[in-house]
Amino acid sequence: MSTINTQTVDPALLTTMNGSSSTKSAAQAAQDRFMTLLVTQMKNQDPLNPLDNAQVTSQLAQLSTVTGIDKLNETVSALSSSFQSNQGIQAANMIGHGVVVPGSNVELKDGKSVFGFDLPQSADLVKVQIKDASGAVVRTLTSNSMSAGMNSMTWDGKNEAGTLLANGNYSFAVDANAGDKKLSTTNLSFGMVSSVSFGRQGAQLSVSNVGEVSMADIRQVF
Repeated sequence: MSTINTQTVDPALLTTMNGSSSTKSAAQAAQDRFMTLLVTQMKNQDPLNPLDNAQVTSQLAQLSTVTGIDKLNETVSALSSSFQSNQGIQAANMIGHGVVVPGSNVELKDGKSVFGFDLPQSADLVKVQIKDASGAVVRTLTSNSMSAGMNSMTWDGKNEAGTLLANGNYSFAVDANAGDKKLSTTNLSFGMVSSVSFGRQGAQLSVSNVGEVSMADIRQVF
C-alpha cells in the first residue's frame, strides 16, 4: 500500500479534526490529521498486505519538513516585528539631533552653512557651485586636494561680489577630478530631525532642508 487511505476513517472523526484545526496553525493541523489517519489505518490494515515502512517513513519526513518551515516562518515573523519595534525606538531618539543624509540642499542661516560629499577616491581638484532657488550659480568654491570618503565644506553665505545673501535654502553641485578622471560623487546634506513617521517602508525621518528620509539613508548623527 503506497498511500494512506482516508476511506477507512470515520467521517465523524474527520469532522472533529477539521473543526479543531481552527485554533492551530496549518502545519499543526496537518500533522494532527496525518497522525490520526496513520494510526487509524494501522489499526485497520490488512494483515496480509501491511503498510510499507519505507513509504510511511518518507511521508513522516515530508510532514516534518513542512512543520519545520512553518516554525521557521513564525520565527522570522517574530524577528521582523522585533526589528521594526527597535528601529522605531531608535528613530524616535533621533528627534532634535542633526544628521547627514544624501542630498544636494544647503541651508544658509546668518552667514553660516555646511554641506558635504562622498568621494570614491582622493581628488586633486574639487569645484562646488552654490545655486539659488532659480538655479543660478551665486558662488563657486574650489579645493585642490580632498581625501577619499566623506568630506565637508562651509559657505559663508556670500556671493562672488562679497555680498551676504539672504537666509534660506540653496543647492549645490560638485565636480571632482583625479587627474584627467572625473569622479562620481555623492552629495550630502545636513539637517535636523523634526519628527518620525511609520509606514510599510519602516521608520521615516523628517529632516529640515531635506525632507523625508529612511533610517538606511543616515550617514552620520551629531
